[in-house]
Amino acid sequence: MRYAAENAFVLHTRPWRETSLLVEVLTLQHGRVGLVARGVLGPRRQLLRAALQPLQWIRFDAVQKGEMATLAHAEAVDAAPRLTGDAALAAFYLSELTLRLAPRHDPQPDLFAAYARARERLRAGEPLAWLLRRYERDLLAALGLGFDWQVDGDGQRIDPAARYRLDPEHGPRRLLVDRGHAERSDAPSGRALLALAADDMPPPEDLPALRRAMRRVLEHHLGPRGLTSWQMLGDLARAGVAPGQSPSTGA
Repeated sequence: MRYAAENAFVLHTRPWRETSLLVEVLTLQHGRVGLVARGVLGPRRQLLRAALQPLQWIRFDAVQKGEMATLAHAEAVDAAPRLTGDAALAAFYLSELTLRLAPRHDPQPDLFAAYARARERLRAGEPLAWLLRRYERDLLAALGLGFDWQVDGDGQRIDPAARYRLDPEHGPRRLLVDRGHAERSDAPSGRALLALAADDMPPPEDLPALRRAMRRVLEHHLGPRGLTSWQMLGDLARAGVAPGQSPSTGA
């Protein structure tokens, strides 16, 4: 199989052998694709090497004969967002989550569009916690794992004043009023779920519970091995930096 002028976003790059790179990209027409970029660590390949940095939008030519395609050419379509601190960690989380959940060689145009939107929101400096919840919602929907955020798993309309847990297989489940206070306070409000459905940022106090609920859904689909970005946030928390404060990635 040949790829010609294929649009893609670079998700991850790592060295391979002495002068080459293994690159994972999310393509417009073919989903996630693995590339072998041979000889790009040499002194005369700076432009190509720069085009293969994570978050970069590229067009590439390659030939696929096995699991990995051999890269023939790649060029940057635009300048990737220049991110530091919290935003850089959020970008790492977006790419890692996509890399782990998007299957190889399965066209995902909706996911490609969602990643493009998130990338531009990072560039614009939008609030990270809300940006990430929107991407998680869109990723799940694109992969056929999403919910109807306006009704619960029993087909009832979401009540803004109620609290819900997110069942990974069946969607929101309303919590009874007599459930424990800790369980209810840790669960997202119906108001937050309806805001997610409407793509309208909820009040800031609703975001932490929504983050925790979405993480449980993602953990279900990721399996026993979590994300490196979550581990990094845990390390920061143990060092005395609380997740959601500084860094305020919301991941």
